[in-house]
Amino acid sequence: MRLSTVILPIHRWAEGQKIWRRAEDLGFHAAYTYDHLSWRSFRDGPWFGAIPTLTAAATVTHRIRLGTLVTSPNFRHPVTLAKELISLDDISGGRITLGIGAGGSGFDATALGQEAWTPRERADRFGEFVPLLDRLLTEDAVTQQGTHYSAVEARNIPGCVQRPRLPFAVAATGPRGLKLAARYGQAWVTTGDPKLYETGTPEQSVEALREQSKKLAAACAEVGRDASELDRILLTGFTPDRNAPMQSVDAFVDFAGRHAELGFTEIAVHAPIPDSDFAIDPAVYERIATEAPAQLA
Repeated sequence: MRLSTVILPIHRWAEGQKIWRRAEDLGFHAAYTYDHLSWRSFRDGPWFGAIPTLTAAATVTHRIRLGTLVTSPNFRHPVTLAKELISLDDISGGRITLGIGAGGSGFDATALGQEAWTPRERADRFGEFVPLLDRLLTEDAVTQQGTHYSAVEARNIPGCVQRPRLPFAVAATGPRGLKLAARYGQAWVTTGDPKLYETGTPEQSVEALREQSKKLAAACAEVGRDASELDRILLTGFTPDRNAPMQSVDAFVDFAGRHAELGFTEIAVHAPIPDSDFAIDPAVYERIATEAPAQLA
């Protein structure tokens, strides 16, 4: 079980760089950030771009993996995103993981002036986005005509430092997204069942995650892939447990152990943010980072 963190891009870099450096010093496996234009209760406050933030983080860290949880097609195009990712992978020395999902109906969905896509439209676009991005990151030149996304002699030389490309961590719970995870992912990401967040119980959440894992295994079998080849990442804070696992080292080890039994190989916790849903004790957060991994080994 690997332990990672999520650092929201809300800090001016003079302060933000200290948080990214500290994540590496604490021994986290990876530090991720959200790739949104704005997000929920943070909409009216500072919020910086994910790719520039990760680029800056790559220059002040040396070992920790970096990435998005998650990028989506809501305001991205595969051709421009591929160019940025290849550059970021190079700057970081091959430490980038691309968390990628279908997107949602939040602020990103309409920020460019478009109508919010229906769930089916999001799935259709995601189904084109991921395969095209895979080609763009593995081939020197790509021409492809799609319904939603196209590329014409798109050049990406010299390609990624990581070969054949940087890893995809595909966020998915539905059948089409899980099939993309099975075919293109090096990892699968979930936040649990959102329907249980308000009124569900931790026990119900574990059962829902167990069912999601079974569906992932079935999707892998359908495309002829061994499901054990995929890492499984749980992004915390969105299950009925909420922040309860972050109240003590023992509480976190119990939570992580229950999910390790489901096959999860990585858990991502949010860095503390006062007066927010992620308002946890910084001292406990640091103790979890430094003490919990040995207990989960």
